[in-house]
Amino acid sequence: MALMSIPLRRTASTTASLGSITADATRPRRFRLYDVLVGSEASPADNAFLYVFQRCTAAGTTTGVTPRNLDPASATTELDAGQNATVEPTYTASTELLFIPVNQRATMRWVAAPGCELVFPATASNGVGIQTPTSSAVVITATCYVNEE
Repeated sequence: MALMSIPLRRTASTTASLGSITADATRPRRFRLYDVLVGSEASPADNAFLYVFQRCTAAGTTTGVTPRNLDPASATTELDAGQNATVEPTYTASTELLFIPVNQRATMRWVAAPGCELVFPATASNGVGIQTPTSSAVVITATCYVNEE
Protein backbone atom coordinates (compact mmCIF):
# COMPACT_ATOMS: atom_id res chain seq x y z
CA MET A 1 0.00 0.00 0.00
CA ALA A 2 1.38 3.39 -1.03
CA LEU A 3 -0.23 6.74 -0.34
CA MET A 4 0.45 9.40 -2.95
CA SER A 5 -0.21 13.03 -3.78
CA ILE A 6 -0.80 13.91 -7.43
CA PRO A 7 -0.85 17.64 -8.28
CA LEU A 8 -2.59 18.48 -11.57
CA ARG A 9 -2.75 21.82 -13.40
CA ARG A 10 -4.38 22.92 -16.63
CA THR A 11 -3.45 26.18 -18.27
CA ALA A 12 -6.16 28.02 -20.21
CA SER A 13 -6.83 25.69 -23.14
CA THR A 14 -9.53 24.40 -25.44
CA THR A 15 -9.74 20.95 -23.85
CA ALA A 16 -12.16 20.27 -21.03
CA SER A 17 -9.89 17.82 -19.21
CA LEU A 18 -7.67 18.85 -16.33
CA GLY A 19 -5.84 15.54 -16.22
CA SER A 20 -6.03 11.83 -15.57
CA ILE A 21 -4.74 9.16 -13.21
CA THR A 22 -4.59 5.67 -14.67
CA ALA A 23 -3.21 2.22 -13.93
CA ASP A 24 0.04 1.46 -15.74
CA ALA A 25 -0.41 -0.27 -19.10
CA THR A 26 2.09 -3.07 -18.39
CA ARG A 27 1.98 -3.40 -14.59
CA PRO A 28 -1.47 -2.22 -13.53
CA ARG A 29 -2.36 -1.87 -9.85
CA ARG A 30 -5.68 -1.06 -8.24
CA PHE A 31 -5.99 2.35 -6.60
CA ARG A 32 -8.44 4.37 -4.52
CA LEU A 33 -9.05 8.11 -4.71
CA TYR A 34 -9.77 9.29 -1.18
CA ASP A 35 -9.13 13.06 -1.02
CA VAL A 36 -9.33 15.85 -3.60
CA LEU A 37 -8.62 19.57 -3.45
CA VAL A 38 -9.81 21.66 -6.46
CA GLY A 39 -9.65 25.34 -7.33
CA SER A 40 -8.27 27.97 -9.68
CA GLU A 41 -5.08 29.97 -9.39
CA ALA A 42 -6.29 32.53 -11.94
CA SER A 43 -7.15 36.09 -10.94
CA PRO A 44 -10.37 36.15 -8.93
CA ALA A 45 -13.49 36.34 -11.10
CA ASP A 46 -17.07 35.17 -10.99
CA ASN A 47 -16.84 32.09 -13.20
CA ALA A 48 -18.59 28.85 -12.39
CA PHE A 49 -16.81 25.51 -12.72
CA LEU A 50 -18.06 21.97 -12.56
CA TYR A 51 -15.31 19.44 -11.87
CA VAL A 52 -16.40 16.00 -13.09
CA PHE A 53 -14.51 12.87 -12.05
CA GLN A 54 -15.27 10.13 -14.57
CA ARG A 55 -13.93 6.65 -15.30
CA CYS A 56 -11.64 6.43 -18.32
CA THR A 57 -10.02 3.61 -20.27
CA ALA A 58 -7.13 5.60 -21.78
CA ALA A 59 -5.31 8.69 -20.56
CA GLY A 60 -5.36 10.69 -23.78
CA THR A 61 -2.36 12.87 -24.62
CA THR A 62 -1.09 14.75 -21.58
CA THR A 63 2.03 16.14 -19.98
CA GLY A 64 3.28 13.51 -17.53
CA VAL A 65 3.07 14.14 -13.78
CA THR A 66 5.01 12.07 -11.27
CA PRO A 67 2.88 10.92 -8.33
CA ARG A 68 4.62 11.79 -5.05
CA ASN A 69 4.87 9.26 -2.25
CA LEU A 70 3.61 10.63 1.05
CA ASP A 71 5.94 8.14 2.76
CA PRO A 72 9.41 8.34 1.18
CA ALA A 73 10.07 4.72 2.20
CA SER A 74 7.21 3.42 0.00
CA ALA A 75 7.91 1.66 -3.26
CA THR A 76 7.76 3.62 -6.50
CA THR A 77 4.27 3.83 -7.94
CA GLU A 78 3.00 2.08 -11.04
CA LEU A 79 0.32 4.73 -11.60
CA ASP A 80 0.45 7.05 -14.58
CA ALA A 81 -0.74 10.63 -14.21
CA GLY A 82 -0.96 13.45 -16.72
CA GLN A 83 -2.12 17.04 -16.91
CA ASN A 84 -2.83 19.77 -19.47
CA ALA A 85 -4.44 17.41 -22.01
CA THR A 86 -4.13 18.11 -25.72
CA VAL A 87 -6.24 15.02 -26.47
CA GLU A 88 -9.04 14.10 -24.07
CA PRO A 89 -8.94 10.83 -22.13
CA THR A 90 -11.26 8.09 -23.39
CA TYR A 91 -14.19 8.48 -21.01
CA THR A 92 -16.55 5.61 -20.25
CA ALA A 93 -20.15 6.60 -20.99
CA SER A 94 -22.38 7.33 -17.97
CA THR A 95 -19.68 6.68 -15.37
CA GLU A 96 -19.42 10.07 -13.70
CA LEU A 97 -18.41 9.37 -10.11
CA LEU A 98 -18.14 12.78 -8.50
CA PHE A 99 -19.35 16.28 -9.34
CA ILE A 100 -17.83 19.31 -7.58
CA PRO A 101 -19.37 22.68 -8.56
CA VAL A 102 -17.34 25.71 -7.47
CA ASN A 103 -16.88 29.39 -8.21
CA GLN A 104 -13.49 30.53 -9.54
CA ARG A 105 -12.94 32.42 -6.28
CA ALA A 106 -13.44 29.24 -4.23
CA THR A 107 -11.40 26.20 -3.29
CA MET A 108 -13.18 22.95 -2.49
CA ARG A 109 -12.06 19.80 -0.71
CA TRP A 110 -13.78 16.41 -1.00
CA VAL A 111 -12.81 13.63 1.42
CA ALA A 112 -14.26 10.13 1.14
CA ALA A 113 -15.87 8.60 4.19
CA PRO A 114 -13.81 5.59 5.38
CA GLY A 115 -14.53 2.63 3.11
CA CYS A 116 -16.27 4.85 0.52
CA GLU A 117 -13.28 5.83 -1.62
CA LEU A 118 -13.56 5.90 -5.42
CA VAL A 119 -12.02 2.57 -6.51
CA PHE A 120 -10.32 1.93 -9.86
CA PRO A 121 -9.40 -1.52 -11.22
CA ALA A 122 -6.00 -3.03 -11.84
CA THR A 123 -6.75 -2.98 -15.56
CA ALA A 124 -4.28 -1.51 -18.04
CA SER A 125 -4.80 2.24 -18.58
CA ASN A 126 -8.07 2.36 -16.61
CA GLY A 127 -8.61 5.09 -14.06
CA VAL A 128 -10.14 8.51 -13.63
CA GLY A 129 -10.19 11.62 -15.78
CA ILE A 130 -11.03 15.02 -14.36
CA GLN A 131 -12.82 17.45 -16.62
CA THR A 132 -14.51 20.83 -16.40
CA PRO A 133 -17.11 20.84 -19.18
CA THR A 134 -18.50 24.18 -18.02
CA SER A 135 -15.27 26.12 -18.60
CA SER A 136 -11.93 25.50 -20.27
CA ALA A 137 -10.55 29.01 -20.59
CA VAL A 138 -9.11 29.47 -17.08
CA VAL A 139 -6.17 27.94 -15.22
CA ILE A 140 -7.43 25.26 -12.84
CA THR A 141 -5.69 22.96 -10.39
CA ALA A 142 -6.37 19.85 -8.36
CA THR A 143 -4.43 17.84 -5.83
CA CYS A 144 -5.55 14.21 -5.68
CA TYR A 145 -4.61 11.80 -2.93
CA VAL A 146 -4.65 8.12 -3.84
CA ASN A 147 -3.92 4.83 -2.20
CA GLU A 148 -2.24 2.37 -4.58
CA GLU A 149 -2.78 -1.26 -3.60
